[in-house]
Amino acid sequence: MHINKLKDKAEQVSDLLKLLSTPNRLLILCHLVESEQSVGELCELVGMKPPAMSQQLTLLRREGLIASRRDGQTIFYSMADKKMKKLMTFLYTTYCQDTK
Repeated sequence: MHINKLKDKAEQVSDLLKLLSTPNRLLILCHLVESEQSVGELCELVGMKPPAMSQQLTLLRREGLIASRRDGQTIFYSMADKKMKKLMTFLYTTYCQDTK
């Protein structure tokens, strides 16, 4: 691969890793790898208050990592980016899954 393409890719990955550099965002994405979740469910699972959760979800959605859908008054979130899902699955199975 040409050095300029490598530099571009390195910058993209660096930006992605910065986005993932907070424990709460990683927790949110770990739960979304498992299944679609409502905002309320995510708040409970991650231990965040709704305004803080909303801020994190907005950022992840704006970056194209997650998608949302509305069902009545409830908003559900899921993984939108295949590469991110693959990365989060790897991180989850490597660092979070119980080993017996």
